[in-house]
Amino acid sequence: MQKPVQLQRSLTFFHLVLLGLAYMAPLTVFSTFGIVESISKGATPSAYIVALIAMLFTAYSYGRMGKVFPIAGSAYSYTQKSISSHLGFMVGWVILMDYLFIPMINFLIIALYLTDYFPSIPFSVWIISMIVLVTVFNVIGTKVTVTMNMLLLGFQYLVLIFFVILSVKALLGGTGQGTLFSVTPFATEHTSLIAVFSGASILCLSFLGFDALTTFAEETIKPEKTIPKAIMFVTLFAGACFIFISYLSHLIHPDFTSYKNLDTAAIEVAKLIGGTFFNALFIAAMVVCAFTSAMASHASVSRILFAMGRDSVIPKKFFAYIHPKFKTPVNNIVLVSIFALAALFTDLVTITSFINFGALIAFTFVNLSVIAHYFIKGKQRSLKGIVLYLIVPLIGAVISIKLWSDLDSKSMTLGGIWTAVGIAYLAYKTKLFRVQPPQLDFTEDSSNDLTI
Repeated sequence: MQKPVQLQRSLTFFHLVLLGLAYMAPLTVFSTFGIVESISKGATPSAYIVALIAMLFTAYSYGRMGKVFPIAGSAYSYTQKSISSHLGFMVGWVILMDYLFIPMINFLIIALYLTDYFPSIPFSVWIISMIVLVTVFNVIGTKVTVTMNMLLLGFQYLVLIFFVILSVKALLGGTGQGTLFSVTPFATEHTSLIAVFSGASILCLSFLGFDALTTFAEETIKPEKTIPKAIMFVTLFAGACFIFISYLSHLIHPDFTSYKNLDTAAIEVAKLIGGTFFNALFIAAMVVCAFTSAMASHASVSRILFAMGRDSVIPKKFFAYIHPKFKTPVNNIVLVSIFALAALFTDLVTITSFINFGALIAFTFVNLSVIAHYFIKGKQRSLKGIVLYLIVPLIGAVISIKLWSDLDSKSMTLGGIWTAVGIAYLAYKTKLFRVQPPQLDFTEDSSNDLTI
């Protein structure tokens, strides 16, 4: 009898931090900086603070659920086991918007910056070539992804250090506000609480990455301890970087109404502090940032599809297939790459709308899953239990719902259509909800798991 493909746990805390930081790529703060500056009326750092607070509550809930369910599937798995299998399916369906569109948005960002610098090369060439590269790396295996991330992350942080040094030098030289200390990046005369929350709802995109770490649970050494620690560290570290960098950027370019192109506003900031040379280096770093995030997010969504396929929620033969040599979900990786080609025909705003809708729904249900699993089913209702398993996750859920409600009408429309399609598919799959969707099997020997 042929021995099944077995799980090889080899990811450590260090590996998870690298994957999380690559996914949340440090330079991602610049991807939406101009847009959020406009929406928040020049208070991007304040919007980041609100988003970070929300993410810390949710990161806590992801860590708690990762302890009891150290499996692939993330929010889908947690909701399925803690609340309802039907709701679990719908959360999995909605979160696909999050995971499927993140690689796409990275490919689009790469193409936008490279086309701006090399206008003679067609936009489509950049997108297709980047998709091919990411596909090859992720088919070979996660260890290759981790190794690549180590090298590319180092380059990003080097550029980020240069950015900070040049910004400080420029400010001391009189550029922008001409000072290192000011409250205006946090609140201008145009700023309102509504504007800050609207900006924060968009900035949830910057924090996507800590949640994706749970999708590597079946490949992590001691996931019940390692994953919660990695999640909180990545969230705090990235949040602090985002706040600081957006603070400096606003000081350099305080007039949020004068950007020529909100999508690439960061280029104008880079030119102000470093001229042509640093602008070229900055564009290279942004491309590297998007590429590392694309690799990590591409690998993560393939695990989500693997978990759902293994349950037969979606066709098992295709989605649960593991390549015998590379030990990776090859079918899923290729499918995500094909889907990413839609970047050729869409724009940044549309993709962001899908991602934010799916992410905030997932965050809400992960917080609710903590309450359902620990407080309701587990009856952990001591004073400590009330605080840790009711109040804290409830705050996380309320903040996530608030941020979700602040999304624009386009987000709601696109997300609503996607959700409606999911409900229709679930009705078909469960014979008009009369049959329970398949449940996850949590024993490692029961499936053809992944190795790296």
